[in-house]
Amino acid sequence: MTLVNLNLITDLQMFGAAEVNACVSCGNCTAICPLADNDATFPRRFIRLAQVGLTDDLVASKELWTCYQCGMCTNRCPQEADPAEFMATARRYAIAHYDKSGIARILYTKPVLGALITVVAGLFFALFFASIHGTQDTQSLKLFDFIPYPVIHTMGIVLMVVVALFSLLGVGLLARDIAKRDGVTWGSLFGSGAAWKRTGKALWYALGIESLGQKRYREDCADDDPVEPLYKRRWLIHALTIWGFLGLLAATTINYGMDVFGLKATGTWVPIWYPVRLLGTIAGLSLMYGVSWFMVFRAKKLGETWKDSKPSDWLFLVLLWITGLTGFLIEIALYLPSAQVWGYWVFLIHVAVAMELVLFLPFSKFAHAMYRPVSLFFYGLAREKVDQPA
Repeated sequence: MTLVNLNLITDLQMFGAAEVNACVSCGNCTAICPLADNDATFPRRFIRLAQVGLTDDLVASKELWTCYQCGMCTNRCPQEADPAEFMATARRYAIAHYDKSGIARILYTKPVLGALITVVAGLFFALFFASIHGTQDTQSLKLFDFIPYPVIHTMGIVLMVVVALFSLLGVGLLARDIAKRDGVTWGSLFGSGAAWKRTGKALWYALGIESLGQKRYREDCADDDPVEPLYKRRWLIHALTIWGFLGLLAATTINYGMDVFGLKATGTWVPIWYPVRLLGTIAGLSLMYGVSWFMVFRAKKLGETWKDSKPSDWLFLVLLWITGLTGFLIEIALYLPSAQVWGYWVFLIHVAVAMELVLFLPFSKFAHAMYRPVSLFFYGLAREKVDQPA
């Protein structure tokens, strides 16, 4: 039995979407949206779900995450109901809905308390690592002697295990709800050779074509002015941010693996063209470029997407930017001809902020990196079924 939440609109307005009550369901937003197809008649359909209080149908809709908030619907809305902001609000609400700790709701709806939690978390990591730091070698910059690498490694593992539990719970609940809503079963995914093939294609669609390739964002979301230079195109900035983050993750993982197998000790000096260092440098530049532009867009409120930035949106960007900046400062310190004492303290800040960034993965806008690929997988699966011959 479907339960009706009479307070859904009121609750959603705590996450944003202040003007949604102005919607009269005229359908202009759906008509103008280049991504609306088949069941994905958003934003109109989602606004209607909110108006009638169908919480489960709203948060368990895979189409909710296929929207890239280009703002075309808001620009064409005759009632100024801001449907683009409603879609962003619904995603914030879905993140909080699937976060059973309640932290995401606090970050999204109580900015003062959320800021306090953020500051306390950052101070905790900084003070913890500062309390155990070693001596500063004035002859050579040995960062992993200043803050012992085993401590960083152990803290990181513990933190990732905790975060993974919350992340897997949220993603698992979303996947369960979408599968139930769409009639997807283990048999339909893996019950035959044809099922395996459809599942593989859907997975490639979600991870390769959309998450990495940004195909529909790049080709269908005509949110960019035709004369806008390529370096400022929203899809490219979004893609460079994703590629940069994944590249840094890959470089960190490879570096750790080389340490485990005795190929290269962590913190050992290597030339800039060393493959892992080169990968990290290029990925870091990509990440910093994307994040910097996103911060400029939000600060200047350039377009509907960034008109109503929330503190939680800034939290993710600021943590990413500081992590990237301190990473490059550390790299500069390592390659200078003489040891730089400031490099030790930059390293401490870098480690503390990186830990905080991981900590807030399931609760901030960073959670998009979890929920969007899952939803795109089910969306790709539905596309495969539609394309099957009758």
